[in-house]
Amino acid sequence: MKLSAHSQQPIGVFDSGVGGLTVLKTLMEHWPHENFVYFGDTARLPYGTKSPETIYKYSMQIIGYLRQHPVKAIVIACNTASSHCIEPFIENIPLFNVIEPGSRAAIKSSLNKRIGLLGTRATLLSQSYQKKIKTLDPSAKVFGQACPLFVPLAEEGLIDDPMTDLAAYRYIQPLLQEKVDTIILGCTHYPILKKAIQKVAGPSITLIESGEALSLWIKETMDQGALAQNTSSSENRKVEILSTDGGEHFQNLALQILDVTDFSSKNILYRMVDLSG
Repeated sequence: MKLSAHSQQPIGVFDSGVGGLTVLKTLMEHWPHENFVYFGDTARLPYGTKSPETIYKYSMQIIGYLRQHPVKAIVIACNTASSHCIEPFIENIPLFNVIEPGSRAAIKSSLNKRIGLLGTRATLLSQSYQKKIKTLDPSAKVFGQACPLFVPLAEEGLIDDPMTDLAAYRYIQPLLQEKVDTIILGCTHYPILKKAIQKVAGPSITLIESGEALSLWIKETMDQGALAQNTSSSENRKVEILSTDGGEHFQNLALQILDVTDFSSKNILYRMVDLSG
């Protein structure tokens, strides 16, 4: 494989909103020397209710923007976008989606090979997880459950709220009836609601999050020499947060997810961008 770009160039991460910040936080913890650029397309969320053509169009627009930044790799943190953008490279820039590593992690975790999948309608309709898991382990069975209320609940920051608990019960009970022992959180917004989901699922159910699985995949790519690793001091690390809308609400929720007090701490910067130009 050809070595991708300069080691100090940032890794781009994008999602339809704040959900992908759960992935960014995990990547930042695993790779303290790496620079990152996060893009949240908050003006056009949710992606999960849109057509495959629109999802692909939006994703390619963001990928084009990140390429100009420039970045050395792009992480498609959005499960819905990952289901419709399966290219491994864009002009020598590696693309990492959440479907492959999430599927691998679920198969490794499940003892009875009965795997639950929480996702958006678009992700479930794409059959991306089901196809990948079947390819990796034909004996595995996947039981999908669409969760249309989870994204707006997460975007509103309703983490500890009776409405979130009720929605979690409604969506997870059908999976428990199928005797699953592992549940894929098939949207990067869902880890924001992990407490409510785990409460309903119970301690015996393993929840698979995108961030951890992606970190292992990126490590493999770096170990293979296909992605240059930044070895600069972690004190010089820069993280830029971009959004197409959201203002103060987005910023407050982003700070909460990243567990920082303000955007000046730890060299984290925030600004809004306009893709229409």
